Amino acid sequence: MTAETQGRKRHPNAKDALRERARELRGEGRTYDEIQQELGCSKSSISLWVRDLPRPPRRTREQASEIARRGWEGRLRLREEERGRAKRAAEAEVGALSDRELFLLGVGLYWAEGTKDKAHARRERAAFVNSDPGMIRVFVAWLDLLGVDRERHTYHVLIHETADVAAAERYWADVVGTDASRFGRTTLKRHNPRTVRKNVGDDYRGCLVIHVRRSADLYRRIEGAWCGIVGAASAAVRAERT
Repeated sequence: MTAETQGRKRHPNAKDALRERARELRGEGRTYDEIQQELGCSKSSISLWVRDLPRPPRRTREQASEIARRGWEGRLRLREEERGRAKRAAEAEVGALSDRELFLLGVGLYWAEGTKDKAHARRERAAFVNSDPGMIRVFVAWLDLLGVDRERHTYHVLIHETADVAAAERYWADVVGTDASRFGRTTLKRHNPRTVRKNVGDDYRGCLVIHVRRSADLYRRIEGAWCGIVGAASAAVRAERT
């Protein structure tokens, strides 16, 4: 072999390995779907690589269903992996929160999920209810930032009567860092047998309600801060349009 011929000699690449593996699988009687599921390459490539090989015997309905199931499970696994990567990347972007960032976040959080004063029913008091432990933790951290003594917090659980009430109280007590003995009487939702509920199982713990005693001034501060956020956001939109 001359030096020139050696220079022209093609080096193996990843596609060569895929092609050989595709031909092996086809020789075992695998279908295009099965080969694609294992190798992750396109059906057009597979067709080109194995077109000279005999077709495998026709699949039964059970075999076709099993292939479809495995393919769907593979796609779900890839979706979950992609979802996890996106979440981890977004979490890393947040980093540490400044006091101002936590303050503004807490105001928005409260205005979305907290009780609000109405012109026809004056209720200037701070109360927050949620089933998401993350939301509860952020709200408690926000109250700490505002200097609200935890002795002013009152807690009670809101949950369906068919759930494990004692376990739910212990769970929420751990979330807020207190003892379940500090909790008020749990509010039970009556079970309606005609309702098909999704919030069942060991991980169903109802909602936690947090009231802040003597909170009229706190409520007014929240409402005023929210108006400030809306005003600033509206001004930014107007500036963008001009």
